[in-house]
Amino acid sequence: MSVRSTLPRSSMVGPNPNPPLQAAEANPIDAELRARRARAVRRRRVIVYALRLAFAVVWIGSWELSTRFNWVDPFFVGMPSGVVQRLWTWITEGTALGPLWLQAAVTMEEAVVGFIIGSALGVVFGILLGRIELLAETLSPFIKAANAIPRVVLGSLFAIMFGLSLWGKAATAVVLVFFVVFFNAFQGVREVDRNLIANARILGANNRRLTTEIIIPSALSWILASLHISFGLAIVGAVVGELFGATAGLGQLIYNAGHTFDVNGVFAGMFVLAVLALIAEGLITALENRLIKWRPSRVSGEIPI
Repeated sequence: MSVRSTLPRSSMVGPNPNPPLQAAEANPIDAELRARRARAVRRRRVIVYALRLAFAVVWIGSWELSTRFNWVDPFFVGMPSGVVQRLWTWITEGTALGPLWLQAAVTMEEAVVGFIIGSALGVVFGILLGRIELLAETLSPFIKAANAIPRVVLGSLFAIMFGLSLWGKAATAVVLVFFVVFFNAFQGVREVDRNLIANARILGANNRRLTTEIIIPSALSWILASLHISFGLAIVGAVVGELFGATAGLGQLIYNAGHTFDVNGVFAGMFVLAVLALIAEGLITALENRLIKWRPSRVSGEIPI
């Protein structure tokens, strides 16, 4: 007699004779949880956007009221209505330097060129020094000394070297972008899991495959995080370069407005720069989401800053 024949009939039956029934019962529960989570996400988004709108209304409204009732002198701080009027004049009639879109295009061209060059150099040198410890120790004091130099000083130097051309402003943007991306890429390489590297070496990975398939993907989150900050710095570099000498651009437009005591014009130029920076931030976020799809999704409908 076999062992199977001695067992009770009930013990010979599988542990779950009706798995489809249990799955059918579990599906409505899962669907309800998903629906509840989706409602919570939508509610949170509505609350966040409502708070943002309320903050903007309170901020701009208090600014307008305080200047309109002369609690604060509008000559020094301007007025939101005056800023809107100045923007409308620039859009419909153009600026003293030419059409507003042309000034924005000039500044964005300088910023984008500086951003691309600075980011590329920062990534390359960050990964290179992160991988080669001897090179990092050799160049460390020089990099720290260069990072301590005020960027405004370099902006004036580039204005002398390159004159009024695009490259003087782009060079200032390159310097501002480079160090942010470099330090993030360098730290990202140093933070790669050493056990992961050791396992890859055991499996026969050479230095090239180790860098391209382990190091760079692991440091990609650090690098992309630096891009969110560095594009704003690229715009700052372009504007600072234009302040030292330019024939067009939003920086030159702001410079002219400041020297004619047109405070509303200064704020209008700053508003255009902020809009351009937000558009670029959205594009960088889309690129980040495309490049690192493996990253866990945000929980509870978290909205990025």
